[in-house]
Amino acid sequence: MERLSTKWVATVASIWIQSSCGASYTFSVYSSVLKSSQGYDQSTLDTVSVFKDIGANAGVLSGLLYSSVTLNTRRVCGGPWVVHAAGAIQCFLGYFLMWASVVGLIHQPGVPLMCLFMFLAAHSQTFFNTANVVSSLQNFPDYGGTIVGIMKGSLGISGAILIQVYYASCKGKPSTYLLMLALLPTFVSLMLMFLVRIYKATADDDKKHLNGFSAVALAIAGYLMVIIILENIVTLPLWARICTFIFLLLLLASPLGIAIKALREDSKRSPQTHSTAKQITSPKLSTAEDPIEYHELPSGEGQVRATSDDEMLPDEEHLNPLQAMRTVNFWLLFLAMVCGMGSGLATINNMSQIGESLSYTTVEINNLVSLWSIWNFLGRFGAGYISDYLLHTRGWARPLLMVITLATMAAGHIVIASGFPGNLYLGSIVVGICYGSQWSLMPTISSEIFGVRHMSTIFNIIAIANPVGSYIYSVRVIGYIYDEEASGEDDSCYGTRCFMLSFLIMASVAFLGFLVAVALFFRTRKFYQLAVLRRLKHSSR
Repeated sequence: MERLSTKWVATVASIWIQSSCGASYTFSVYSSVLKSSQGYDQSTLDTVSVFKDIGANAGVLSGLLYSSVTLNTRRVCGGPWVVHAAGAIQCFLGYFLMWASVVGLIHQPGVPLMCLFMFLAAHSQTFFNTANVVSSLQNFPDYGGTIVGIMKGSLGISGAILIQVYYASCKGKPSTYLLMLALLPTFVSLMLMFLVRIYKATADDDKKHLNGFSAVALAIAGYLMVIIILENIVTLPLWARICTFIFLLLLLASPLGIAIKALREDSKRSPQTHSTAKQITSPKLSTAEDPIEYHELPSGEGQVRATSDDEMLPDEEHLNPLQAMRTVNFWLLFLAMVCGMGSGLATINNMSQIGESLSYTTVEINNLVSLWSIWNFLGRFGAGYISDYLLHTRGWARPLLMVITLATMAAGHIVIASGFPGNLYLGSIVVGICYGSQWSLMPTISSEIFGVRHMSTIFNIIAIANPVGSYIYSVRVIGYIYDEEASGEDDSCYGTRCFMLSFLIMASVAFLGFLVAVALFFRTRKFYQLAVLRRLKHSSR
């Protein structure tokens, strides 16, 4: 068992848990049976759905729990496994009670109680996500963008993976799917949670093996994209669905091979590797004094003097949540996320209605909605990987990529607003990728600006910007303007006038986010130069 106690096995376990816990992204699969069995109208179902969004984004409790159990020096009562266990309990209770309500095992609950069930089920996702993302970032501090991109990307495509499980095992039985959601993520997390640990960071060949995990993630996303398109065009027989699912399982198992290869290389490189890589429960700052050194920045902006690790730490590192919230950088990052995440989520929430108003076919609308998870993944993974590359090779501050993606998102909203044939496809790709990128950039930037010690709580507080922004743009902007433009007995609307003004407003909001991110970039530029310096200094030892 000690042999398996490495950060590589921990990474594989985290990837597998992330790939199974995105059930909140599959609400459309079981929403119809929930509506019919409980006698809900559309408004009531939307109310239940709102609690799904709140639960999936309100991760402050998971962050507080993670900080509490990992900062505790007593090994027996601390560690990421506690957070996983809390998530597993909520996942099982939430989805099991919803399933029991649907099949009549328990008396039909009132709407408030059903909202609680939905909140619990979705809230579990934040516990899994927090434990996996933060522990992985602590295990690979030099490549935070890459590892956060892998973890967030795995969560982003987990919905598509779960739908493949549904198609292969119980297609056409959404009530059975609810029971599966109660059992599968719970089982996976309980089986693997003790493997997810925090280790002392080492940089030997980390990038090479992380690139291997990245390649596997891209292969899985590409395979799912092909399968999604095929399923929306033709009806696959059962044997074909089973075969495609088995191949998907093989792809999901492949990260284990990368971990085994990394373990073998570590063993050959140093017999003492496993004895020195002791498990820890919290990040530790170095206080050793180093001689004066000068290093050339990759950006070519000259040399920077350094004396000790403590001298290179910025004033805002390792802040607790209350201290972080008293800084300008926190609110700049929060406002940028309200603009970026909020408008992106509002786009996917209204994708079907936009397609209908522009007279897209059912197959085309299904493709748009289904492929969003792929664009979301590409943004999450790509932004993390590219931001690491630019930081390490060019010395570019990570918020610069946030600046670029928010400007591009504004352009994507304008493309959708234009209403020209085919532009909804192009706009959804652009907005989907840019939306996903915020989910890997925001946690990484949070850890770098405020430190990893309370990063689990801080980035979950900032993530509240997602449902806040989505509510403002979906209800107060898109919904209001659509109702004003709607006509006829069914209050429907057709043509570009239904959403044009809404998306022009959201383009303006995304541009505001771009300006805010520019301010954050200039405020943190020197910090990232010092971060590059620390990496150069560490690698020169």
